[in-house]
Amino acid sequence: MTDLQTEFLQTIAVRGYLHQCTDLHALDSVGVTQPIIGYIGFDCTADSLHVGSLVPIMLLRHLQKTGHKPIVLLGGGTTKVGDPSGKDSTRKLLNDSEIELNMKGIRRVFEHFLSFGDGATDALLVDNSEWLESLNYLNFLRDYGRHFSVNRMLSFDSVKLRLEREQPLSFLEFNYMVFQAYDFLELARRHECVLQLGGSDQWGNILNGIDLTRRVLNKSLFGLTSPLLETASGEKMGKTADGAVWLNEERLSTYDYWQYWRNIEDADVGKFLRLFTEIPEREIGRLERLQGAEINHAKVVLADAATALCRGKEAAEAAGTTARETFELGKLGGDLPTFELSRDHLSAGITLIEIFQIAGLAKSNGEVRRLIRGGGARINDISVSSEEGRVTLKDLDEEGLIKLSSGRKRHAILRLI
Repeated sequence: MTDLQTEFLQTIAVRGYLHQCTDLHALDSVGVTQPIIGYIGFDCTADSLHVGSLVPIMLLRHLQKTGHKPIVLLGGGTTKVGDPSGKDSTRKLLNDSEIELNMKGIRRVFEHFLSFGDGATDALLVDNSEWLESLNYLNFLRDYGRHFSVNRMLSFDSVKLRLEREQPLSFLEFNYMVFQAYDFLELARRHECVLQLGGSDQWGNILNGIDLTRRVLNKSLFGLTSPLLETASGEKMGKTADGAVWLNEERLSTYDYWQYWRNIEDADVGKFLRLFTEIPEREIGRLERLQGAEINHAKVVLADAATALCRGKEAAEAAGTTARETFELGKLGGDLPTFELSRDHLSAGITLIEIFQIAGLAKSNGEVRRLIRGGGARINDISVSSEEGRVTLKDLDEEGLIKLSSGRKRHAILRLI
């Protein structure tokens, strides 16, 4: 892509974000003469986004840092419908108060990545319930529904794959792509937005919006997608055995977030440094060429940089220090996840089965038993072998703490209150 002129497109091409674009060189020409106004939509299905949303978030960040204007569209309206893309079943329907609570949590994510305000390149945060809530359904069908071909809609992967698997697709969900197309039209009309970005699974929905706006407003818009991301072993990005890797501190401690990046597969180091940090390409090239034990240094650099973007530089440094103290120096790092119990609660003793679940190191009795049988359960760095064992006041160290470990990399601290 050496012939691209705009820094934004050059950057995303080099760093691995670019998958498809409706007219790359025409978009490039627009970016040379004026700021590109582009958006990505995020439905409010939880009170935080997770690592799987980081590629679109970083796309918006690069858009702003290269002199263009990002719009974050929160789906206060479309969350009530549910995007069928990549789903085998209907999403849980949320009420207004749940959606509003989720929106507040998601807003906090973007405060770390984007600069909001009223300037030409300041980010905007918009809620699509602003226009969807007031729609008259009959008028909407008459004015906009006639522009959609059901034959074409059935060919989109989000619909076709569900039907091929003989999974039910409700009429409510079938409307989702119509509303998403209408979002693009409204953003073009209200904010001069010319670009929708998203994952490659959104390609059909993006094309719908472009086509609708051309028919209704006679305006030319653009769509650009990034590749759907998997780890080197084929796992879905942002998922672990313990669940989603959440971006908000309330959902996942900074230490655990830092550890997620530190523990990635060797083969993913270069790719993730390009996608999830702003480290220059030349330095990434050096880091990804490290071999053997030295590759761990590159993983620490990734963990530091990715965590600093999401949680702040001080939090990232604290998490890195905790990891070093815990693993290299054998200390109790100050940023380890901590939970509290009363002295009375501990004086009678708590079974290992119970306390490992309280600590968040296991999700079920069976998981704790398997951990103990496999030699991965430790109290104060001493392996425990009995499934009937208990933790008592005798296990407190000089500072009144107990360290619980699941394997070599997951730890928690029990503190008395």
